[in-house]
Amino acid sequence: MTLALVDCPTGLAGNMLLAALFDLGLPQAAIDAPLAALGLAGAYAIDLEERRSAGLRGMHLAVRGLEAEPPHRHWAELEATIGAAALEPQLKQRVLAVFGLLAEAEAQVHGQPAERVHFHEVGAIDALVDVVGVCAGLAHFGIHQLVCASPPAGHGTVQTAHGLLPLPAPAVLELARLRGIPLASSAGFPAGELTTPTGLALMAVLAERFGPAPALVPQAVGIGLGSRQLDRPNLLRLVLAAEAPPIPSRSPSLEPTGVAAVAGAVWPAPRGEKPAEVGTDLAPTALAETALPETALPEILLQQQAQIDDATPEDLAFLADELRRAGALEVFSQPLLMKKGRPGVLLTVLARPEQAEGLRRIWWRQGTSLGVREQLQQRWALPRSSRELATPLGPVRLKQVQLPAGERRSKPEFEDLAALARRHGLPLAQVRQIVAAALAQEELQP
Repeated sequence: MTLALVDCPTGLAGNMLLAALFDLGLPQAAIDAPLAALGLAGAYAIDLEERRSAGLRGMHLAVRGLEAEPPHRHWAELEATIGAAALEPQLKQRVLAVFGLLAEAEAQVHGQPAERVHFHEVGAIDALVDVVGVCAGLAHFGIHQLVCASPPAGHGTVQTAHGLLPLPAPAVLELARLRGIPLASSAGFPAGELTTPTGLALMAVLAERFGPAPALVPQAVGIGLGSRQLDRPNLLRLVLAAEAPPIPSRSPSLEPTGVAAVAGAVWPAPRGEKPAEVGTDLAPTALAETALPETALPEILLQQQAQIDDATPEDLAFLADELRRAGALEVFSQPLLMKKGRPGVLLTVLARPEQAEGLRRIWWRQGTSLGVREQLQQRWALPRSSRELATPLGPVRLKQVQLPAGERRSKPEFEDLAALARRHGLPLAQVRQIVAAALAQEELQP
């Protein structure tokens, strides 16, 4: 499996992603062919050159439109064109998903149905090249799992076809809201746009998640440069990697517990008798029965907790939702009986250690607790990945886990099932059956 990490310290843009793919060795024919299938042969030119940004090298890409009278494309027209094109099915589904998400965001911003959205920037030739190019480029390198860092969106204003707009751009904010994407702070950056709607829509559809990278072994790095001059290198790094090798299931840095803790220990003895040493005939057997599978990987997680007895159920639900939207891995609650016989709730959050400060701010802003307890915990997790399954209803993301015996188990993402049920007006159970049938059919193929 090929992993990919998008590191975007100065933001996301479609041309930066495509430039990084070219820097990795993407042949232009890999994107020219699908663009020609959309009837765009001869409608564009790609200017690609190596440049420096604050002393660091990378590739800069610009798309020049060659159409004498560039059309203003509506989403309904663009969707029909893409749907009728002779594209590889998975590529077609991804391109449709990116533009469909952009249309949904623009529709919310302008208060009109998605099919009536009149694309200016989004439907322009450079956006078509960026979206089709990035989708085709990732497929070319066989990317099956993509993780994207949280991008800064920018601040100030930007000139668009709709006039002078505030930053982050309205469509960027709407995309982040629709998909629950965490945006990094733009504090310290010069005023200007850092993340474009096209760049964010691409990652919203193609990335498994936003946040820190999993354990990986870097194999190749592509650098895409932005056009603006900043007070730091304006770049995006696309890292192709392999899964990190398994770590032995027992870590010498951890204190043994359970049976492992008593193996070889000396037990207190009655007065006058020699202390009894626990033999090794029991411990190895017990350890063999309880040892973690060698495929399991250890990771350190942050646990945050607070006992709350002065918040309404609505306020607790909102706090939990805000913590999830900020990137918490898990948020759950347990009923408690607190002092003075008051019913309360123990709210628990599991997250990456580096998320601690940002999550604390949400506790303080949205919660009623005056304190939050924190501790680091070790979690053992079986290797997992995410991939996309083509189904008759549209693409569905699958979570896959490798079990100790080597077999894999797959589960479709509920959000994708729900989206397909709404889109096609079908019961959720029927959508789940169709997806299960598509997965079973794929597994039967040689």
